[in-house]
Amino acid sequence: MKELVQEKWKKRPLIISGPCSAETEEQVMETAVRLNNTGKVDIMRAGIWKPRTRPGSFEGIGTKGLPWLQAAKKVTGMPVAVEVATAKQVQDALHFDVDVLWIGARTTVNPFSVQEVADALRGVDVPVLIKNPINPDLELWIGAVERVAKAGIKQIGLIHRGFSSYGNTEYRNAPMWHLAIEMKRRNPEMMMINDPSHICGRRDILLDVAQKAIDLDFDGLIIESHIDPDKAWSDAKQQVTPERLAEMLDSIKWRKEDVANEEYHAALEKLRQQINHLDDELMQILGQRMKVAEKIGQYKKDNNVAILQTNRWNEILQRAFDRGDKLGLSQEFITKYFDAVHMESINHQNKILNS
Repeated sequence: MKELVQEKWKKRPLIISGPCSAETEEQVMETAVRLNNTGKVDIMRAGIWKPRTRPGSFEGIGTKGLPWLQAAKKVTGMPVAVEVATAKQVQDALHFDVDVLWIGARTTVNPFSVQEVADALRGVDVPVLIKNPINPDLELWIGAVERVAKAGIKQIGLIHRGFSSYGNTEYRNAPMWHLAIEMKRRNPEMMMINDPSHICGRRDILLDVAQKAIDLDFDGLIIESHIDPDKAWSDAKQQVTPERLAEMLDSIKWRKEDVANEEYHAALEKLRQQINHLDDELMQILGQRMKVAEKIGQYKKDNNVAILQTNRWNEILQRAFDRGDKLGLSQEFITKYFDAVHMESINHQNKILNS
């Protein structure tokens, strides 16, 4: 089985699926068999211990569910994966031959918990996947990776499951793709898997998020699957049947990382050089803008005027919206861009006022 796990770990795209929670032995076995019958799932996942926001919710079947996974693996030949949050859970999972472990978002956010798990992994040869923390903090995610790596774990992968954010309505957890992309940039050798189930929180938009992840060259997907999703004991709305999962995977347009085509590479390089030139010009213009902002800051200092002028800022933003709409730029992008420019301008003016 170890050789098979190693083979699966290297496969792209890697597909992991299974129920949010292991509920009964029959449910686990039927899910495993039906997932295996699709011929598309590499590793079966199941929640054994479920950290919940409030007490009284179903918090997982516990250790007694691990033999069910062991039996499912024996019948189907699929490696199995579970989430662990404590040293005892690591020990129990390994005792029952769980092949892949993952550290959940609620654990990643707490360095003490991550360290406890890492200490329990010392001397163990097992692949570990690490989910992003609930809050959008890249350093916490990186810290979790470093702690597990220092414990001697060689095979570490990343799971992007979205982030909690104020005012988010479309998703259960906002994707914040830029954070996942930055994490991948910093760790190019690590596998990055997308978790549409926890990003979406509902099954009707799973395919859209999965497709975007593949378009961004993610290495695989982890999607929750249940034999009767509407009756699932946890996270019912975001789960799909094994058969629906297979249909979704068939619907995805799988992108190549590269092609051996000289004409393609020559054209791409030409366009990239244009991007480089435009970026250089943009940096020059931004630098000039900040020099103007500094002059404004000097006038404000000389006349004892506050830095922030709300009416002027609203005027700038509305003007940008109007022009951006004609150029095909979204208001969301313009808002983020000008917010960043505005804060940099304020910082420059602040230095002038306090010099």
